[in-house]
Amino acid sequence: MKINNYLLILSTLLLLYACVPHRKYTDLESKYKKLEEELKTAKENERSCCSNQKELETQILQTKKANEALSRDTSILGASYRQMREQYDKINKLNEDIMRKLEILQRGSEAEAGKLSTQLELTKLELQRKEESLKKLESELNAKAEMLKAKEKRIQELEELLAKQEQAQKALFDKVNNALLGFQGKGLTVEQKNGRVYVNMEAKLLFQSGSYAVDKSGQEILIKLAKVLEEQKDLEVLVEGHTDTDRLNSANVPRDNWELSVLRATSVVKILLDNSRMDKKRITAAGRSEYLPVDVSDKAKNRRIEIVLIPDLNELFKLIENKK
Repeated sequence: MKINNYLLILSTLLLLYACVPHRKYTDLESKYKKLEEELKTAKENERSCCSNQKELETQILQTKKANEALSRDTSILGASYRQMREQYDKINKLNEDIMRKLEILQRGSEAEAGKLSTQLELTKLELQRKEESLKKLESELNAKAEMLKAKEKRIQELEELLAKQEQAQKALFDKVNNALLGFQGKGLTVEQKNGRVYVNMEAKLLFQSGSYAVDKSGQEILIKLAKVLEEQKDLEVLVEGHTDTDRLNSANVPRDNWELSVLRATSVVKILLDNSRMDKKRITAAGRSEYLPVDVSDKAKNRRIEIVLIPDLNELFKLIENKK
């Protein structure tokens, strides 16, 4: 009896193994490795984007600090200039007084006239030195003023470009939000943070349990989103698949949570591309498995597809490089 049971189990295992052709398994394994490489590239691009954005914010902060310091220097130089001008006027007045006294005393003793003449020469020398210092200070003040104008222009250019990026991002958020308005509150959210737009869809909106094939209602959501994204030419799109912590251990594909998350992300990417004119070079599929949960107490929220819309900041970075 035991032998018969063993034979029955062995036959069942052989039958299950036969259900998955070796070639299909090899193809899926090859795609999985390729997706892992793409995920690695996407992570590096994302880190580079975040690093560049932080560098930009640091540049603007440093420029503003330098601008404030320059403004303080300009105020100090302006005060010094006014003080020097007052001294210059006083010496000039003193010179005029001496000249008048000299004219009066020219008819007096030669000794007194000589003394006044010497005092006049000394006064002229002092007046000359003050005038030279005044010209130098005025030149420095003009140079500082030019530097201040250049700094203010640079800050204005950076702030205008940032404002332009923020407006474009807000417009994108509004378009996506309006396109998917009918699905919000049903496991779909659209939010704007960290300079990006995030579209989060719980897995129940797109897939059956354990499946990576997008159902009809899920395709409707993705087609609406694809029509919005195809209009965005300067946008990187990252599609991430996420699972919960329930272990998936199967001889068939998907064999585990990693494969499930990658295959779901890939299915979403294919629907987006098949239903739009999106640039294939600007979209990436990535699997995150169970390791980036949004709520450890709610598995349904963790089983999700997250689409990250990343703006192209190359124009902003070129401006920073050209102004260094």
